[in-house]
Amino acid sequence: MLEKELRKELDYVNKTISRHEMYSHAGAVIGFDLETVCPEKGLADQSALNDFLADKDYRLLNGKKFVSAYEDLYAHLGELGELDKVLISALHRQHSETKNIPPELQKKFNEAFSKSYMDWLNAKKKSDFSLFRDSLEKVREINLKQIELNSERLPVPYDNLLNRYERGMTTADLDAVFSRCKERLIPLLKKIVASKKNIRKDFLSVRVKNEEQREMTDYLLDVIGFDKTRGSWALTEHPFTNGLYKDDARITTHFYPNMFYSSMFSVIHEGGHALFEQNQPRENYVHHIQTEMTMGMHESVSRFYENRIGRSKEFIHLIYPKTLEIFPELNGVSEKQLYEGMNIVTPSLIRTEADEFTYTFHIIIRYEIEKELVNNRLPVDRVKELWNAKYKEYLGIEPDNDRDGVLQDIHWASGFGYFPTYALGNMYNAMYFNTMKKALPVAELVEKGDFKTIDGWMKDHVFLKANRLDAKSWIRDITGRDFTPDDFLDYLEEKYTELYELD
Repeated sequence: MLEKELRKELDYVNKTISRHEMYSHAGAVIGFDLETVCPEKGLADQSALNDFLADKDYRLLNGKKFVSAYEDLYAHLGELGELDKVLISALHRQHSETKNIPPELQKKFNEAFSKSYMDWLNAKKKSDFSLFRDSLEKVREINLKQIELNSERLPVPYDNLLNRYERGMTTADLDAVFSRCKERLIPLLKKIVASKKNIRKDFLSVRVKNEEQREMTDYLLDVIGFDKTRGSWALTEHPFTNGLYKDDARITTHFYPNMFYSSMFSVIHEGGHALFEQNQPRENYVHHIQTEMTMGMHESVSRFYENRIGRSKEFIHLIYPKTLEIFPELNGVSEKQLYEGMNIVTPSLIRTEADEFTYTFHIIIRYEIEKELVNNRLPVDRVKELWNAKYKEYLGIEPDNDRDGVLQDIHWASGFGYFPTYALGNMYNAMYFNTMKKALPVAELVEKGDFKTIDGWMKDHVFLKANRLDAKSWIRDITGRDFTPDDFLDYLEEKYTELYELD
């Protein structure tokens, strides 16, 4: 194809994508409103508005002229620049998933997902899985139909869903990784539970005021380098981050009066997501590839700040004086006690409140269930039973209500394949943390609060190519090594053997 023709088609694609981003931006604002400040009786109308925008956007992205333009460009991929290749490859990949889905059918999918979200909210509120059961069945049907209509579908059904969130990873990869996790972590968990180490935890349930938690939220965001001129925060039921656009990264948290540390680590976690959005290269927006990083990449950063930094001895040392100042209710708690309390291992039911060590089991449980739902058509009526059985098997506990059990997460209201990215994120950041330590005195930097240097290294090494490579290529580019869970497992074994004074 002549260079002039290529440029003309590329210009058209870029203009169309710019319009798509306006729909997407508007939808993201509405979505943020839905989960933060929208009144209960306004939820249905707001959801309908989002469905309307999603339908317009779907029709735009599936217009014949637009599709023809980027498919022509895909046929001449080798003639494009590096970042244009990323965009056109992404469009081709997405088109293979959607080109056999007519707008009318996609509209029905969107409406079903909106209903599923509403049903999940109602079911969780009433702690009754039966109120969500039919919607979960519908979500599964939609995912299977989407896989069936994918023109380049992979032979293992679940791989098609995982590929949406974590390009380059497969069910076979996850089976091997999680098998390794169970092999090394289950015996260690038994030792920890049997340990006679006495960790003070009475202060973890002290009641604090919302005003104090607001002050702590602002303080922690300042510490890690969150740019408040390009971001904000709000309260919600289920904390999340939304990178609306290049200068608008919004995070959320939830305050529990008798669990002050929950919001602290939620803020650091979501703040990590926001740092990713605020520090990715500006040229990504010019070339419309700012959303091409995988979810595992994103989760690696949020959990890097939350756990590898936030739960470290050095970070606790840094924030200890301010923590006692903001929460006078903690008077009498030593720095050592605060560190140990922030890292106590307690098998528990709620994923988002899980300690760093047991968190991986929460992900394994969800992965094993959703893999069964997709690959082996597990009857939806068995999901609750299997959920409870796996919590008993891996963590030795069992929920006595649906709200704290199978209904605790929002994710299944919109499909499957996301959960593994949380665990993969831990594994990625363990690898690049070890690489970072070779270049920087990380512990010293954290202890004195020098996040400018830490964030700078992340920007130059972790954020730079995240939108341009698949997961395995990206972690190899950062570390020079192939992906492995062993750095993460080594870290857990070393940290918690020392903390619990194990042999």
